[in-house]
Amino acid sequence: MIISITGTPGTGKTTIASALREKGEQVIDLNHHIEEKGLKERFDKKRDTYNVDVDKLNASLRSCIPEENNVFLEGHLSHFLDCDIIVVIRCNPSVLYERLKKRNYAPQKILENVQAEALDVILCESAENNAHVFEMDNTSCTPEQAVSMIYDMIRGEKERYLPGSVNWSEEMIKWC
Repeated sequence: MIISITGTPGTGKTTIASALREKGEQVIDLNHHIEEKGLKERFDKKRDTYNVDVDKLNASLRSCIPEENNVFLEGHLSHFLDCDIIVVIRCNPSVLYERLKKRNYAPQKILENVQAEALDVILCESAENNAHVFEMDNTSCTPEQAVSMIYDMIRGEKERYLPGSVNWSEEMIKWC
């Protein structure tokens, strides 16, 4: 299976990916892969990021993914890729704000990401993929707890993690 680990920047994707690697799982860091394969396109000054052609990214990953094992794709673009399961990592917008502030994100970039989290943007985008979509609140989880929840999803224990199980509607007034 190909499992996407996605979410708004700052929700814990990279930390969870590291914990998965420690368990012996194959994890592809999409940011590293994009850099290594020269897939960055035009720089978007307004959004402070590079554009990436998702079709080219999908094509470049085909040779990296073995058929016999699970592979995790970690990155905030992974929900746009060909995969079997999408795990949207969520974080309370107020906590996310503090995490991004510590990373020295520009104020506008912080607000854009916090609003995206409050409005379920990544979850909504993920719903457009044909994969099974799950979400998990990673606000106060340890990496080991997060990995355990992901393993639950892979085993089919999905009720707790169905879209809509994380709700930041009370936060929307504060951020939107």
